[in-house]
Amino acid sequence: MKINDNCVVTFHYSMTDEAGDLVETSREGEPTAYLHGHRNMIETLEAAMLGKEAGETFTVTLPPELAYGRLRSESVMRVSAKNLKFEGKLEPGMTVPLMTNEGLRPITVVKVGKFNVDIDTNHPLAGKTLTFDVEIVEVREATQDELGHGHAHGAGGHHH
Repeated sequence: MKINDNCVVTFHYSMTDEAGDLVETSREGEPTAYLHGHRNMIETLEAAMLGKEAGETFTVTLPPELAYGRLRSESVMRVSAKNLKFEGKLEPGMTVPLMTNEGLRPITVVKVGKFNVDIDTNHPLAGKTLTFDVEIVEVREATQDELGHGHAHGAGGHHH
């Protein structure tokens, strides 16, 4: 079965940056699953999946504007430490989730004060050209339930 809208695709990937350093990989654990055509992942990566079948592998390199965006210089702001979700001691350079109106969002800690924290709201991968090495594991029809919710369920998918 070829990947198209309303398919659930299970895949393994490795993501490397310009230097060829491994940023993230699913190969140590469960593959990732997503519902195609529902904007559940980077659009350009999703577009590269179209028409592929289980067992296929491919590589796609995305410049920053097609991946996590360019670095915005006005992105450093001061927030109350209680808006950050973390355990233990906060240190500069750490990536921690920030509570926003849209839910949790990854930010980078720049400076830690007593009550406030200076954070960089750029996505940790903003400004990077990223290469995705993808292996399609499985392609199947989405269930009515998945279509209703707009995302994949089960292993590697979205859990409720």
